[in-house]
Amino acid sequence: MDYPLSRRPRRLRTTPALRELTAETQLRPADFILPMFIADGLDQPNPISSMPGVYQHTFDSLIRTAEQALEQGVRCVDLFGVPLPADKDETGSQAWAENGILNRGISHLRKEFGDELLIMADTCLDEFTSHGHCGLLDGDGGVLNDVTVDRYVEMAVSQAAAGAHLVSPSGMMDGQVAAIREGLDSAGFHDVAIMAYSAKYASAFFGPFREAVGSSLQGDRRTYQQDPANRRESLLEVQLDIDEGADFVMVKPALSYLDIISEVAEFSPVPVAAYQVSGEYAMIQAAGSNGWVDRDAVMMEALLSIKRAGANQILTYFATDAARLLNQG
Repeated sequence: MDYPLSRRPRRLRTTPALRELTAETQLRPADFILPMFIADGLDQPNPISSMPGVYQHTFDSLIRTAEQALEQGVRCVDLFGVPLPADKDETGSQAWAENGILNRGISHLRKEFGDELLIMADTCLDEFTSHGHCGLLDGDGGVLNDVTVDRYVEMAVSQAAAGAHLVSPSGMMDGQVAAIREGLDSAGFHDVAIMAYSAKYASAFFGPFREAVGSSLQGDRRTYQQDPANRRESLLEVQLDIDEGADFVMVKPALSYLDIISEVAEFSPVPVAAYQVSGEYAMIQAAGSNGWVDRDAVMMEALLSIKRAGANQILTYFATDAARLLNQG
């Protein structure tokens, strides 16, 4: 028998065209930001074993990979530097050196692409310090806040001078956004934007990233990154960064913190980014390569969930692959 139903939600699911017409959330290649690694001393790209398909790049492979992303409509990359172990020191001084690997990578990209590709630079010391922490240490091994922020300012100004369109302070030091904004403006870089890692959790999902950057970390970062148990703390951190002049705010990681992304998106007057981190990427790649899941379908569903939660931009190692699938329809 036919039931006298006035509402049949399935009506809007009957054909692909209807499903597309009524989709509440859509992904675009321009939503993605591709994280990349430029490493010193390489003569060929170095594959990262825990992140299949991701490499530590030479200058040539950096340009080629950025070009491939741009061809698919990915308009922004986030660049991390990997120095030689011998160049690391207690203060991470290569982080702001003009001839440091990160600033040289920025310069190469800007020279090649100009304003066609947005170049974002990671503004943090952890890749450059011999102890692997995101800041300078006191005599007891604790991370000092204010002197670390001073180094972030030097780093951000050097990145802007090298050609970065955006800087991305990721160290979770109090007051970092305000200090960087003042430093950039004082140096004449008024148009360089800040994407603040505002709600960055002390997450176990960061594991593969540490291989990617050759991390020297001993211990953990729980005194400055957020406790995964906390929600209200994120809202405070985000509001502080907005008040200090952040042009974007970010939640990191993404999939385990969709609730945080959603709450931040509800009140933020600036764009909200989310970082699908190395562990999230590695798990999808591993499950896909073992045939346990459809890798491409899970990749796209995960990215769609991040966008649906409220992220305007998604940092993801899948950026080029996902954009290619979107372009293929």
